[in-house]
Amino acid sequence: MYLSSRERHILKILLEAEKEMPVKDIADQLGVSIRTIHREIKKTEKVLEDYQLNLTKKTGTGIIIQGSLENKNVLQQAIEELPSAELTEEERQVILLYTLLQFRDPVKLFHLATELNVTIAMVSQDLNKLESQVKSFGLSLIRKKGYGVRIEGDEARKRSVLSHLISRHIDPFQYVEKLKERIQEDVAKSDTISARLLGLVDADKLDKIEEQIQRMRHQLPYDLADSAYIGLVVHLALAIERLQKGDTIHFDDGYKEQIKDKQEYKIAAEIIDHLEEAFSLSIPEDEIGYITMHLMGAKLRENQNYLLEESSMDIAYKAKELIRFVSNEMNIDVTTNNRFLNDLTTHLKPAVYRLKQQMNINNPMIDEIKKDYVELFEVVDKAIQHVFPNIAFPDEEIGYIVLHFAATFLQTDSQSDIKVLVICSSGIGSSKMLASKLKNTFPEISIANHQSLFDLNEETLSGYDVIVSTVALEDINRSYVLISPLLTDEEARKIKVELRKSKITAPIKKQQMERRNSQDDFVAKLYSMQLYSKAMIQLINNLKVTTLAKNTDMLSYLQLIGKEIEQAEIVTQADFILEKLVEREQQGGLGIPLSQLALFHTRSEWVQGPYLRVYELEQPIYLKGMDNTPMMIKRILLMLAPQSSDSEVLNILSFISGLFIQKEENIRIFEYGTEEDIHQFLANEFQNFMNEKFHE
Repeated sequence: MYLSSRERHILKILLEAEKEMPVKDIADQLGVSIRTIHREIKKTEKVLEDYQLNLTKKTGTGIIIQGSLENKNVLQQAIEELPSAELTEEERQVILLYTLLQFRDPVKLFHLATELNVTIAMVSQDLNKLESQVKSFGLSLIRKKGYGVRIEGDEARKRSVLSHLISRHIDPFQYVEKLKERIQEDVAKSDTISARLLGLVDADKLDKIEEQIQRMRHQLPYDLADSAYIGLVVHLALAIERLQKGDTIHFDDGYKEQIKDKQEYKIAAEIIDHLEEAFSLSIPEDEIGYITMHLMGAKLRENQNYLLEESSMDIAYKAKELIRFVSNEMNIDVTTNNRFLNDLTTHLKPAVYRLKQQMNINNPMIDEIKKDYVELFEVVDKAIQHVFPNIAFPDEEIGYIVLHFAATFLQTDSQSDIKVLVICSSGIGSSKMLASKLKNTFPEISIANHQSLFDLNEETLSGYDVIVSTVALEDINRSYVLISPLLTDEEARKIKVELRKSKITAPIKKQQMERRNSQDDFVAKLYSMQLYSKAMIQLINNLKVTTLAKNTDMLSYLQLIGKEIEQAEIVTQADFILEKLVEREQQGGLGIPLSQLALFHTRSEWVQGPYLRVYELEQPIYLKGMDNTPMMIKRILLMLAPQSSDSEVLNILSFISGLFIQKEENIRIFEYGTEEDIHQFLANEFQNFMNEKFHE
């Protein structure tokens, strides 16, 4: 009897089933299409006949194997005694790639054939198909008669491929669980791809590496997304393994000099020092550069400060274009959704950075996303090519952007009293998508928030009525619903039961919570309102529209601005501010497209408070726009903030930044409006902001 790996899985599922199984459920379990299941089932019918069993199909319910229990047990035993299951073509090629990356010297075809238990001819065919894939990673597959096969190329690219294989073929939820629970297991002898790849990373090493990252994590001025955290742990684990084998890495000296002053570089250097001590290993300085790139490319921001960072307005403009394009194509208008614009900008900033630095991007749900959102995926892909023509976005990254759009499209205005917390380990996009889907599916949910797996604590959980998680949770004194990221019908039913339970107990919990927290919450809200009010009053009272004397270049105008803000006692060291503004202008376009405005913004210890100034140029000049197109500038908008500012101050400045690209009418007010016009506009927008922010 011969059965392929997939045929064995199908028969095993059906033999264990107690009632008819829908074909779709089997397809979902195996991660293939319904058509594939129908095709594979047809091949198994002869095997079933040999064991006096038959397959019965019932319309509307599914399929089931019928026959005596004894015959079913005999078949099940026969399947279990078959030799190791045949590997699929993809599995063979992954193992080939994995094996070749482990050896520095050429590997003979005979060795590879033995490793896979196939013929040399089949190995040769797989290598032919693997060659283009290896080339796409920036590596070379060298094959010579009598020499063997080896992969040549940069060590950094080899590590990137290994990292890609791990993320592609290991269940990310199991992997996070492994990190959290410190599972010790022997995977070296297993034939599965996931086990082989887990064998690349020793569990003891993971313990030590995670300990060092946790020691330094609090020093970052931002948090790490779970996916970025895992990516950094995997990178370091692979680095340690390969350094111990003698494989070294080189980091570009010129770029290293550019990033040496970054806070991330200093933190990366400390991580290396701790790892050298932990592993009694000398680690080259070049490794610091790669860890720095991981940290710089892994920023997670959910607050409103993001638009204030250098070059973020450029990304915000492109995010706005992306939203407009997809809205038009899908005939769903989300162009006025400020929160979505900020979320998408927050996601795109590090994503574009990683792509430009050719860093690996992984998305374990890409197949499901492409299957569930066929039309939206095509539209977003088309939009990405239109908005970012010079950057190649892989399907994995497009998938994350699709999740952001899908989550926003699914939002509803339904109001109720139940608060749900979603815990999801594969990133902000997927958890936000799941939270929105829950709120859309169950109108009784009033709040559906998402939370990082690594930052969970009892205090966080206590504010929610129902906890939903896509990964097993340990050491929490709360019940929760364990589901998959895409929410099956069965999982939805489980959540419905929890929501019904919560409706009974929620009023009591809410009353207890309100008694306990009302005073603290009210004081915190008062303090926050005070900070927002102070910042808004300062921005409105100090806003001026000033005409700058005729000049022919931007530097001369910036020098005039420096004198003006120093005389107005807005800053104490205008030269330092001027230097930062000039540096910002050299980094990229500052002109707001479809206008005659340029936006300069910076934060500095020499700034006394939040300020917004408007400067009319007596003689317009040309400047590069955020879309890299030269444009005429008639007015300069200047936003300043102290280096150390309360989050409320940064939130309101970022809110203003968003206004510049939200609507054409907003742009026109800043482009042509008088001081009084702009004052009135800001007062109205601030009122809307406060109403939304503190609306009960």
